[in-house]
Parts: sequence; C-alpha cells; structure tokens
Amino acid sequence: MNYEWNVSINKAILNNAPKVNKILEENPYIRETAKELRNKKLDVLDNIDFYINKTEESVKKTGGNFHFAKDSNEAMEIVKNIIKDKKNIVLSKSNVLYEIKLRDELSKLGKDVWETDLGEYLVQINNDMPSHLIAPAIHLSKEKVSELLNKNLDKTINENTSVEDMVRAVRKFLMEKYLGSEVGITGANAIASDTGSVLLIENEGNIRIDTVLPEIHIAITGIDKIVPTLKDAFNEVIVQASYAGFYPPTYINVTSGPSATGDIELKKVSPATGPKEFHLILIDNGRKEAINSDLKESLLCIRCGRCYFSCPAYKYYGKDFGDPPYTGPTGIMWSAITAKKYDKSLLCMHSGGCREVCPMDINIPEEIERIKFMELK
Repeated sequence: MNYEWNVSINKAILNNAPKVNKILEENPYIRETAKELRNKKLDVLDNIDFYINKTEESVKKTGGNFHFAKDSNEAMEIVKNIIKDKKNIVLSKSNVLYEIKLRDELSKLGKDVWETDLGEYLVQINNDMPSHLIAPAIHLSKEKVSELLNKNLDKTINENTSVEDMVRAVRKFLMEKYLGSEVGITGANAIASDTGSVLLIENEGNIRIDTVLPEIHIAITGIDKIVPTLKDAFNEVIVQASYAGFYPPTYINVTSGPSATGDIELKKVSPATGPKEFHLILIDNGRKEAINSDLKESLLCIRCGRCYFSCPAYKYYGKDFGDPPYTGPTGIMWSAITAKKYDKSLLCMHSGGCREVCPMDINIPEEIERIKFMELK
C-alpha cells in the first residue's frame, strides 16, 4: 500500500464518516426522502423511453436544445457540432465527461479547456485521473499540491504555503479563464423530466459561473439521472449532498433553458444576461442494456461516494480498485455498464459495508458478484 495514499484516505474517512452520521441523525427526513427517491428512480428505469421523450419535450418548451447520444462517439460529435470554432471552454466536475473523454478530445482539437473544480484542476495539471467521485484529488497530499502549483501556476508557492493561499492562487487563475470562456460544459446531478431542468449541487461556486457566464451552456449526463418531477430532482440533490457529507450544500443550481427576461411588458425574451444557448445531451452508453440485465439496480446509484469509505478494497488499492473515473464499489458497477470492464471486480473483498451505507439500498456486493461472473466467463 502507498504510504501517502494510506494517510490521505484515513484523513478523509475521519473527516467524512462522523459528519455524514451527524447529518442523518439531525435530519431524519433525509432517510425517508432517500426511500421515496429509490422508488421514483425505479419508475423511470421501468419506463425509460417514456421519460426520455418527456424530457426532450420539456427541454424544447423552455427554449433549450435536446440531444440523445447512444454512445461516447455520438456524444463527442454532438459537442463538436455545438462548439464549432469556439476555443475557450470551462468544465465543471463530471464523471460522464471523463466517460466520453471530452477534455482529451477537445484538447486534441486545439481548444483551451480547463477544469474549474479545484480537485479536478489539480488532477488536470497532474496529468492524472480522479480517485473519488466527490473528491477527485483525495490521493494528493498538501505537499504534492504545493509542488504542482509551484510548477504550473506560481513559483512562490511551496510546502509551507497555507491551503488558503493555494486556493486563492487557483481562484485567481480560473477567474481569468472564466472571463474569456465561450462555452461552459457541466454534468448533472439530476434531470427533472416534467420541466427539463438540470440540477447541480456544489460548494465552490464554479458551477454557477460555468453555467451563466459563457454564451453556451452544455449539460451532458446519463439517462440514469432522469427523475419524474422537479421535486424529485431537488430530493435527489439533497440526498446526494447529505450522504456525501455536505449538508446543506452551499449552492443548488437549476437551469431550465437559456437565459430570459420578462421585464418589458412581461413579455418573455431570450437571451438575457446569461447564456443564449442551452443544450442537454443525454447519453445511453450501455445504460439501456443494463436496465434489461441483472445490473439494473446499479443504475439507481446517485454518486454520493459514501460507499468508498466503507470499502476495504478501496482503502487498500485506491483508484486501482476500478477504472478511473469510476473507482471504488460504485466504479466497479459503472465500469461494467459503460465500458464492459469487469476485471477489477475480482479485487472486491465482499465486506458488505458498501450496502450498509448506500442511500439507494443497492445490494452492491451482489451486483459486484454478478460482475465477477462476467469476468470469469
């Protein structure tokens, strides 16, 4: 086991686990909301084509653009057609963007592409991959971060520089990228089928800028993120934030079409101050196939990342337990669905802790056992 990883993961567990337990104890409604959410998501999976079509209708009603991609290649072609010759692009944290290799593909085209989440920015300048769904740079120590920032950003930063000053330096750099950005690309924590709304939760504030400052906002996510109503979408982001240890979340962002105003005779006019274009790209990439297989329950995952800290395999192997960005118990399931990769499942120790803490009550050990059989066939 890597010593630096061992120290980092133990600190993360000590910081996170008690916090989540306290949130759930003080807000018992969250557990009930999670049970309700599970049923709503099962309804969507059982009627996926209906909800995809309904989402499309809702997005178009708000003045947005809807796209469906059957796989990563189709998704990238759609993105390229939207962006065209625009060069300056900012991204928010999203595993689906890694799934379709978006940053790499856009960089090959000569685009100036920057991750704006602090952890993702650090992973980017380290030419690395995320080690956790919520905390992508959890494997990087403060000393390693100071080394990266000294090399890539500010020569005055060293191992004695405070974390606050490191964050301040990154913020200054990213502000320059925001101001020059033409396209903002995000994922989605939830999609409300009845309104076509995209919900995103965050604490840093970067997503808000990514979604309103550039003239084009593109949201890319999997069909598994659809829920029936806007209320259900709010429930999903609250449950995810709570089980991730961030309650209340600092920001909940709701995007329903491009910017608009009604300040002159209450006539709706678009665009206004924010983006003039909004695009939602929904991706299948193996998800529909999984709905009709023994891995259906895996699609209930809301990516809170809580199972990671109850997993002895993740504690030992780190991001090698899975295929980044899909690591940990969650990653074993999602690598199987989206990339047909099954081999890392053999590292699972079947402790069962992942199931105990899952807000969606997914029988993760059983799902991983099925994936093991796929690898051994």
